[in-house]
Amino acid sequence: MSVLEVVVRSFQASHWREYRDLRLRALTDSPNAFATTLAQAELLSDQEWQRRFVDLSAEHDLPMVAEVDGEFAGMAWVHIDASAPTIAHLFQMWVAPAYRGRGVGRKLLDRAIQWVRSRGAEEVLLGVTCGDSPARRLYTSAGFKPVGRVEPLRPMSELMVQNMVLAVPPDAA
Repeated sequence: MSVLEVVVRSFQASHWREYRDLRLRALTDSPNAFATTLAQAELLSDQEWQRRFVDLSAEHDLPMVAEVDGEFAGMAWVHIDASAPTIAHLFQMWVAPAYRGRGVGRKLLDRAIQWVRSRGAEEVLLGVTCGDSPARRLYTSAGFKPVGRVEPLRPMSELMVQNMVLAVPPDAA
């Protein structure tokens, strides 16, 4: 298998349609990886999709897309709440089936950690469905550790989610 040239870039507000389409692809492909369901997301109006970007702050949000040869291969979003600036939350992480196991997830994760470090946050938190999945192995290999109790993915769900945390040391000067 050849090495992929993966480009990770930020989604801009003007790209809300591409973001919406990629998010719907992710929810269709991996319904058990996200708290939001495809049915919930399909009910959102164009204005609601656009609103996700209205108050977007480059200091607090990094919506990312991974591309391979111009094709969307994955996505992720990192958010730092202004009220807790030392903690970043990674969510909506997804890699298209054709690109799984080929380094796309690692590139997204590395970019997220780099961005978190540049913002001075000290931890990255995420939730991952319980089990021995490629996502769980990726996070573990990057140094994430389980934290807290497992919880249902969504109300009334039998699927369980484990929160994980990564300590992000500052750049060595």
